[in-house]
Amino acid sequence: MQQKQYGIFSLPVIVGALGFFVDIYDLLLFNIVRRSSFKELGVAEVDMKNVGEDILIWQMLGLTIGGILWGILGDKKGRKNVLFGSILLYSLATIANGFVTDIDQYSWLRFIAGLGLAGELGASITLTSEMLPKEKRGIGAAIIATSGVMGTIAAYFIYSISGEDWRLCYFIGGGMGIALLFLRVSVLESGMYDSTKQANVQMGNFFMFFNNRERFLRYLRAITIGLPVWYVIGILISFSDEFAKQFGITGFDQPKALMLQYVALAFGDMAAGIISNYIKSRKKTLLIFYGIVSVFIFLFFALKGGGNAFNMYLLCMGLGFGSGISVLYITMSAEQFGTNLRATAAISIPNLVRGFLPLIIILFKFLRSDSALNNYVTAAWITGVVVLVTGFISVLYTRETFGKELNFVER
Repeated sequence: MQQKQYGIFSLPVIVGALGFFVDIYDLLLFNIVRRSSFKELGVAEVDMKNVGEDILIWQMLGLTIGGILWGILGDKKGRKNVLFGSILLYSLATIANGFVTDIDQYSWLRFIAGLGLAGELGASITLTSEMLPKEKRGIGAAIIATSGVMGTIAAYFIYSISGEDWRLCYFIGGGMGIALLFLRVSVLESGMYDSTKQANVQMGNFFMFFNNRERFLRYLRAITIGLPVWYVIGILISFSDEFAKQFGITGFDQPKALMLQYVALAFGDMAAGIISNYIKSRKKTLLIFYGIVSVFIFLFFALKGGGNAFNMYLLCMGLGFGSGISVLYITMSAEQFGTNLRATAAISIPNLVRGFLPLIIILFKFLRSDSALNNYVTAAWITGVVVLVTGFISVLYTRETFGKELNFVER
């Protein structure tokens, strides 16, 4: 069966872009409204850091579990069904998030919202990768990444314009998800997927990642490649207000830093897609951006945040741009695996990357509690070294996927 190929501004790409808009809006929103929502819910100032870390862990656990479940469903039931079901669950949970009255409710609903959001980006990248010509997959990914800029800006300005009404921000996020549902009704299923489903092959068998050594290592490397992204987002940026205190910087606004970092990250995602298409190499592009983020991590600690709020904002933007490889490594994940496991891989991998954040936080907490270190900043940069070295090794041992034909299956 001949696979129909779509243009880079076709409906699947547009729907994928709007999905990424919602994805980034949500991921940024909790960190923006964290302090104001905690104050209203009665969390003491001294407990905000630990409560924030705990809720973030719950959200990431939801993303991890949801990534595996939606990934399996994406290969068993179709990419389109995942796009529809995941955004529905996310939307309802996010609207409910606006009604919470205590931290336990907050934690559970962020967990459920994470479950829903987990299927979003991976399913979109899988669908567009199978529908676009191989030479245009990088450009399609760059277009999807561009929408992240708007999601970032929307989250920050909606929070500011609403008078820091965090409940309204959650209602708007859920409402945008509901609106996206109606657009997705018109999206067609991938012809490549339909053809493979008719063949006598196993679809969406998650355990196939573990019954073959080469495939398991391919899967593990795809996960660890993304860890520096969430080290930057989940440690350096999410708790940048704490680092500002440690560096002795005053007048630093954490929500503003988050917004600037995510804007830069979205431009990094866009640039990574364009560069990989221009130099015809996903792998070299990853190494380029690893180099950029390594430089800014070094500057962040060596310059102690730059000495003032303005310079620290600039460093946060540099960290964001350098870690803008999310869409690239998800595209690469989709290209590495056969059609019968492609959605399982492309959806589960970015969410397992997010799911590693609790482990990164645990390592960070362990190091800062060690009597020999007993230093917040020292523990943070040692954690960063561990994460970056792991990522670099994974990239070096990963095969190039640019221009790879995707009409194959995993046996």
